[in-house]
Amino acid sequence: MPSVRRVSHDFLERQGLTTVFGNPGSNELPFLAELPDGFRYVLGLHEGAVVGMADGYAQATGRPVLVNLHAASGSGNAMGALTNAVASRTPLVVVAGQQVRPAIGPEANLASVDAPALMKPLVGWAAEPACAGDVPRALAQAVFEARLQRRPAYLSVPYDDWSAEADDNAPAVLDRRVLRASVPGGAQGDWLVERVAAARRPALVLGGDIDSADRFDDAVRLAERLGGPVWAAPSLFRLPFPNRHPQFRGVLPAGIAPVSQAFEGHDLVLVLGAPVFRYHEHLPGRYLPDGTRLIQVTEDASAAARAPMGEALVADPGAVIDLLLKSLDGPGTPAGAYRPVPGPLSAEGPGLHPEQVFAALRDEQPGDTAYVVESTSTNSAWWRQMDLRRQGSYYFPAAGGLGFGLPGAVGVAMAQPGRPVVGVIGDGSANYGITALWTAAQHRVPLTVVLLRNGTYGALRWFGGLLGVPDAPGLDIPGLDFTRIAEGYGVRAQHVGGAEELRAVLAERPDHPRLVQVDTALTTPSWPGKHSEDSRGKGKR
Repeated sequence: MPSVRRVSHDFLERQGLTTVFGNPGSNELPFLAELPDGFRYVLGLHEGAVVGMADGYAQATGRPVLVNLHAASGSGNAMGALTNAVASRTPLVVVAGQQVRPAIGPEANLASVDAPALMKPLVGWAAEPACAGDVPRALAQAVFEARLQRRPAYLSVPYDDWSAEADDNAPAVLDRRVLRASVPGGAQGDWLVERVAAARRPALVLGGDIDSADRFDDAVRLAERLGGPVWAAPSLFRLPFPNRHPQFRGVLPAGIAPVSQAFEGHDLVLVLGAPVFRYHEHLPGRYLPDGTRLIQVTEDASAAARAPMGEALVADPGAVIDLLLKSLDGPGTPAGAYRPVPGPLSAEGPGLHPEQVFAALRDEQPGDTAYVVESTSTNSAWWRQMDLRRQGSYYFPAAGGLGFGLPGAVGVAMAQPGRPVVGVIGDGSANYGITALWTAAQHRVPLTVVLLRNGTYGALRWFGGLLGVPDAPGLDIPGLDFTRIAEGYGVRAQHVGGAEELRAVLAERPDHPRLVQVDTALTTPSWPGKHSEDSRGKGKR
């Protein structure tokens, strides 16, 4: 009989999980032995960057991806990055090495005692097989759990299991398929269509799941059929709708009271592919105005169950879009010309205003560029200047945990080698995932990183004002030179001073990774309740 390792590798190959992101330790080496020729191992220098790269890669491909972590220490290093993957519903299959079985109970070095509990409740599923013979089946379950739940799954495997002989039943997993149909049934579909058709002033709220499911263009068709305003859900991690479309009203503010204010005058709010809602700022009020009804459609049963108001239908939002387009009267008409972009603001002091940087990106980068953004204090400037009209154009750390941006950009670029990818990263954020630059250099990933350097945690300064704590320590980060850091990791880098120099640099199309450092003036996210097309300040910048 083949080994447990051989059966497991064969299963992963049949499932298409042949790209492995990892940083190996001694417990992981037996799993990595004898990898088939079709596998690609992507080495990261820190587990946080490993998970960030895998997150970006899985989001961009829309498929599960394998992550290999080192025991408890490596799993712990990765947990911050996993919070973003959980919030973005990214199907990561995390396999961690464990000590040999006889060494777990005595808590030998590198033994992870009660390994599944370490990752709960963060991951959607976690286990450690009771015996070596169960490893192939448990690995299959991890893959299917991640795919069905669209949430990271975690499997801890004692390293002596991989060389054990598989039993007669182990190869049965090789032909397994687990499919999901989430189309609303007849009565449920009729109920939803009737509610939407009867609405006098419907509003549409779209979440990142719409873009993740490649339903960007279909969402535009539905919005134009309904004719009402469109918002993106708060705490946006993917852009589900063109941000300069005349019906687009921006990203909902992440507070209870301003969200309710936005819905004034609407009798129905239809939420597709989003939780209801991922608030951030504590701005209490009524969830909904009088006379407003909310219906949520999501594949995430947990999100449906925990929503504090409204009705929910657990179904595929894409299938619901198809149903509504088929059932609602009228062909719909294009909503007219897209809103023009205002001229960029200029900085009063040294450095460029972030709007000048984003205007240069908009003008000099191709229209299908994918942007991975982790610069939270510049969100307002970003949405004022950008004109994004394609699926997969925007990625943001879904849980607000810093460290996604740089690794995520590397992962997105590796997943889509034919598409331009730009990471827009703040100097505060960059330090959390800086080691991803080395991986980009080793794989010669054609990625541009625009590093915005303002020497401070800008979003935290904004929150200091919001919370009445203007004198908090630890907000400034002077003296960082990312050109020298990048070159140390093997990435070509340059510092750019003026707007025209920046435009000339961005017009180049290198076939290798590069970092462009730009000094920028301090800006802040918009204040809560003020209409703006931003994704609200999260974390630091």
